[in-house]
Amino acid sequence: MIYKVANEIDMASEEFVFTALYFILVICLLVTPTEFRAAGLTIENLLSSWLGMEDMKFVEYQIKKTAAHVLVHSTLPLGYYIGFGFVSPDRNLFLPWQLTLPWLMFLCLSVCVFALGLSLFLFWRTNHWDRHPIARSLSYHGNAWRSVAASVNTEFRRIDKFQSGPEGRRTYVTDSWIIKTSPYAVKIAQQHDCHMNILSTEEHAISHESSTGAQFVTLNVISLNENIPDFEIRLNALDYKDLKDKVSSPVVNARNIVIQQSIAERFLVAFRSQVDANPNYSLPQGSPAPENCIGCLQVPSNVKLIKRCDNTETGDCVQCYCRPMWCCDCMCKWFASRQTQTQPENWMSGKSPCPTCRSVFCMLDISHIDS
Repeated sequence: MIYKVANEIDMASEEFVFTALYFILVICLLVTPTEFRAAGLTIENLLSSWLGMEDMKFVEYQIKKTAAHVLVHSTLPLGYYIGFGFVSPDRNLFLPWQLTLPWLMFLCLSVCVFALGLSLFLFWRTNHWDRHPIARSLSYHGNAWRSVAASVNTEFRRIDKFQSGPEGRRTYVTDSWIIKTSPYAVKIAQQHDCHMNILSTEEHAISHESSTGAQFVTLNVISLNENIPDFEIRLNALDYKDLKDKVSSPVVNARNIVIQQSIAERFLVAFRSQVDANPNYSLPQGSPAPENCIGCLQVPSNVKLIKRCDNTETGDCVQCYCRPMWCCDCMCKWFASRQTQTQPENWMSGKSPCPTCRSVFCMLDISHIDS
């Protein structure tokens, strides 16, 4: 009797461990973590020889990828049933006529899900993927879908395309197309046929992408082509400016939603404010006008380093004797590059060597040149 109870406890423990591990596996397949991607444990990597190269044939790759996700994911319930049958042979899961009602219902559901996924995969694959939703969507753009796919593939191979988001759920913007990818579908809209609206933003105090938190922007892509449904894209606010520069039509912000600037942009604003507050520097009489900034070569040099934070002989800062050679924005970029990048909150109180003579200076030592 005691042996039987102990055996049942061991069996229940094995069943629990198997269920927990399988549940974790399912979650990792549906929402692949970074560690799995780094180890190559993804559907895309395991089926890479069949999928081909995304950079070369983007549309064909996405068609096969979405079909593979549907087929593989449809096997998960049946895979659990088969695995559970091996872990717990006393339940006789491989003898359907001896199953209890709950297990019989689960078996029927698992078989139906797998049959549906397999049928959908085979249906999409007929006529060389002509029936796939991505192929049908491309055919709505006026030409045969393979001609449209060739155009998308050509633009996707260019290095100037915009891309944002995690692998497998990325947003791409090429010269003519706006593309949103996901495991089961790909949304494609032509740029000149659509416009974009900002729907909302999300603030996250903690983010794996930044030590200072992150803001994410959700935009709605509305196509004038009635056959192309509207879809939403979500991207980091730091990528928003690059997106605006890439799309041909303006992004509508009817709700006046505030988009956070990048750390570098926010620091530039604070840097300018501090330099404006510092005393100006007057060039000696007879001195030639400053030449263009040697950093950008676009605007005249307009700042000079003059030690003002301490007495001449005290402190870490050193008097700089260089002639004006830098503009305010380039000096800001140099100053920021010399700070600890993981601690932007300390940048304003930091110090930097002069980009020319390496004399140490701080924010209080930067002066505008009187015009």
